[in-house]
Amino acid sequence: QVQLVESGGGLVQAGGSLRLSCAASGRTFSNYDMGWFRQAPGKEREFVAAINWSGGSTPYANSVKGRFTISRDNAKNTAYLQMNSLKPEDTAVYYCAADRFPGPIIPTTVPAYDYWGQGTQVTVSS
Repeated sequence: QVQLVESGGGLVQAGGSLRLSCAASGRTFSNYDMGWFRQAPGKEREFVAAINWSGGSTPYANSVKGRFTISRDNAKNTAYLQMNSLKPEDTAVYYCAADRFPGPIIPTTVPAYDYWGQGTQVTVSS
């Protein structure tokens, strides 16, 4: 069992930045693909970004490409999401997730991920 704990959310003005962290328990973090998803009120949970075990592959949703950067530090069992040029439409609860059986293609769908954090609120004011 892996436990994921997100942190770093908060309230920020449009154009600002936040850095989310996802700390994972367990010794097998480096084996997992990691993903970030978000869910706004009344909407379905959507893919934001993902990273494979080595950090060499990092797909992004079109809506965040060029503004957000996903990274990981396997020595610290932590994944990150650097969010720049934030917009009000980025407001959501952000979740990190782990895929414990990664394949050749990093998944971008909710059902593909096995473990989830509790989420951290990001609010962007206009």
